Parts: sequence; structure tokens; C-alpha cells
Amino acid sequence: MALLTVKDLCIGYDNDALIKNLNFAVDPGDYLCIVGENGTGKSTLMKTLLGLRSPMSGSIEMGDGLKANEIGYLPQQTQIQKDFPASVREIVLSGCQGRAGLRPFYNKEEKQMAEDNMDRLGISHLKDRCYRELSGGQQQRVLLARALCATGKIILLDEPVAGLDPKVTQEMYHLIANLNKEGIAIVMISHDLVQAVHYASHILHIGERIFFCTKDEYLMSAPGRLFVSNKGGGFKEWQKL
Repeated sequence: MALLTVKDLCIGYDNDALIKNLNFAVDPGDYLCIVGENGTGKSTLMKTLLGLRSPMSGSIEMGDGLKANEIGYLPQQTQIQKDFPASVREIVLSGCQGRAGLRPFYNKEEKQMAEDNMDRLGISHLKDRCYRELSGGQQQRVLLARALCATGKIILLDEPVAGLDPKVTQEMYHLIANLNKEGIAIVMISHDLVQAVHYASHILHIGERIFFCTKDEYLMSAPGRLFVSNKGGGFKEWQKL
């Protein structure tokens, strides 16, 4: 059963629709890469999936026992977020807020979950460090560990490698791919299509034409070939990855 099912979705601002009649589903273990040019509504779609914005029409249904507070989220980082004056442990633990509910404290299980996820992402040695003192790659690992504290089923990521150097970018992609291999569904917005699509199982292309299909179907289509070619590397170079 699908974790998320989007039916005839229309999203936008006021009366200005960015995306119309959108249909797709995310099953357990899927790796969906959302691609398209700037301004086509990708981030608005992600906020709508998270319940942070209401759709203009259509529906988003959750299945397989997924609850709204069980969706992990790694947002685009702002400068304010990068300068947040909290410890790594505090930020990772805050991912358990949905589990804690109205309790004013975290229980032993939640604290252990935070420890386990810091260890899982190789940042346990940083847990007492101030978040704003970390490198960009370290900060993204912290936010990914936080997202893991919220879910064991699905994580939404909005440009998770933006601003990272090539080496750290590869490390992030490998981390995310490993989480997917463990059974966590991934929904990722990315402009780095040649790299991101290497790991994806499905593609949602948003633009003048909306295209949802498997990775192989996308890359053999006219929109897929054109998009990869325009974004660098080209289809032949993608095949070498």
C-alpha cells in the first residue's frame, strides 16, 4: 500500500496555480526525485505534502499506517538556520517532538533514538558541539539525523546538497541511498539531476509537462533526454555512472 497518494492535486498561491492535476504515489522503499526548473512549484509541492500549505484542490492520502507526524523533513537551509545556537544533541533530539506529543520532556527511548541516529550518521563525536560551528556537510548530517528521529518510513529532502563541495555532496548522496536501502522511502527535490537520478527509482518532472514514471522510462523519454542534456553531463555520461 502506498505511503502517499496524490490525486488530481492543484497547488499555488491565492488564485495562481503553479501545478494542476498532479497524480503520483510513493510506495515503501521508493526513491522519488522531483526535478524541474526554478519557479515550477517543487518546494510548494513539498510544503503541501508536509501539510504546511493547503492544496487548492485535489487530495493527498496517507497509507500503510503513516501518520502526518511521522514524515521526516530536511528543508533547504537558510542563514538563520545555519547560525542556530543549539547543540547537535538538542537539534537531533528535537526530531522526536512529534513522538513526545504534549509531554514537556523526552523519554529514555527518544533520547536513545537520538543517540542511535547520531551514531548511524557518524556524528556522535559532535553531539556536544554547537550546531553553528559545524561545516555545511556536518550540519546536513545533523538535520538528517533529526529527520530520522521523526520517521522510520519516509523522508522529504529539499535540495539536501545545495552549497556543499563535491566530496561532501557524494557522501550525502551515499548516506541517503543507504537509508533508502534500509527501507526508508525518499522524496528529494534536486537540480543536480545527473547525480541524483543515479540513485532514484522514480522521477517526477515538473514544468510545462508533468511527467511521473520510473527512472528508466524518464531517461528514455524526450523530456528526460532534453533535461539531462541541459543540466550538464548528458545522457551518455549519466549511463557511465
